Amino acid sequence: YVNAPNFEKFRDDWNAKYLGGFVVDSKSFDGLKGNFPIGFLIWDTNQNAKKKQQITEITTDVLNKNAQPIGEKQFYNLPNENLLSNWIKRTRANDVDAIPLKNAVSPTTSTKDVRGTKWADGAIASMICPGNDLQHTSLTALLSSGYCSAGGFFVTEENLWQAAIVFTVRRVIKPTWLNDRDQFLQPTQPLSNEFKSDCLLWMLFNGSNLTASANHLEWNNKQWSIVNHFIPFTEEEVGSPERFESDFMVRYLEQLPPLSYSPPVLQTKLQAWEGLGVVYQGLSLEANQVLHQGKLLWQAYFANTDVHTVREELKLNRSDVGWYQIRKALQARNASGDYAPVNFKPFEEAYKALTEKLQPMVYELGFLRV
Repeated sequence: YVNAPNFEKFRDDWNAKYLGGFVVDSKSFDGLKGNFPIGFLIWDTNQNAKKKQQITEITTDVLNKNAQPIGEKQFYNLPNENLLSNWIKRTRANDVDAIPLKNAVSPTTSTKDVRGTKWADGAIASMICPGNDLQHTSLTALLSSGYCSAGGFFVTEENLWQAAIVFTVRRVIKPTWLNDRDQFLQPTQPLSNEFKSDCLLWMLFNGSNLTASANHLEWNNKQWSIVNHFIPFTEEEVGSPERFESDFMVRYLEQLPPLSYSPPVLQTKLQAWEGLGVVYQGLSLEANQVLHQGKLLWQAYFANTDVHTVREELKLNRSDVGWYQIRKALQARNASGDYAPVNFKPFEEAYKALTEKLQPMVYELGFLRV
């Protein structure tokens, strides 16, 4: 009731002065699901007072499961208009039919209140992002068609930079019991081109980027195809035997404005970029390294053909597959022992470096408050 968006009207009417209190992990109690803070707070209430006592922020003690103090925690009451969920102007759906998905390549099996059955002008994906706090971040994902439930928006070329930031901000910070109900906010500082492009690359190679291409998906007594617009490579770069239907992401990366560096820093960057092959001047060193290591995995995918069961499970019936399909297919090959093992470690190290670069910026730019 201190920071939840649904309690804004309650806070507007409630008149109370905060006197103190503490929060403790919900796991301290039997029979509770989830992992969140439970507050024991003391208020001096006075609804009849003429002067309104505004709740702006409160500070609580933090107790562990043994009731020992381990620090303090702030909770903030901010207007709903400042929430990150209100940052992107949502594109309206049109009359074009779409297949509602429950994951990357699986149509929904729901029959009641099915969402995601329509597309939108200029849409290249849809993003799932219900809620506005860290307890909902595990639901954040990117899909190549509609999603079967509420809580998302269409991604277009115009809002892609914002979508990438929302995706990254919601997923790059690890949820804990203590931050579980912290609200994501709109940025309070200017966003650099480097931050924007870093977020884009972080999203493209995240495990919850579920964009994919597939034919012969069955839903509602029809067969459907979905198209992947999020391949950051050309066919020649990765050794694809067939053309990709969309080259959107390659063109988008080529059009990113070059990052500005002083001459000494630029020289250092150019030296570090040597050996990475194709380098985008609109991407940071960390982002280019992720792109390079991702390309090696894409090349490894096209170097072999998967067994029938894997092709069926992941719907590998087109060349323009997505990061989800690439990753899962390579993992299946490694598990089978029938292929030369693919080493994911260089990619994971590059991705970790980009992650660690972005994490403190979430707080520095105002997306979350400490």
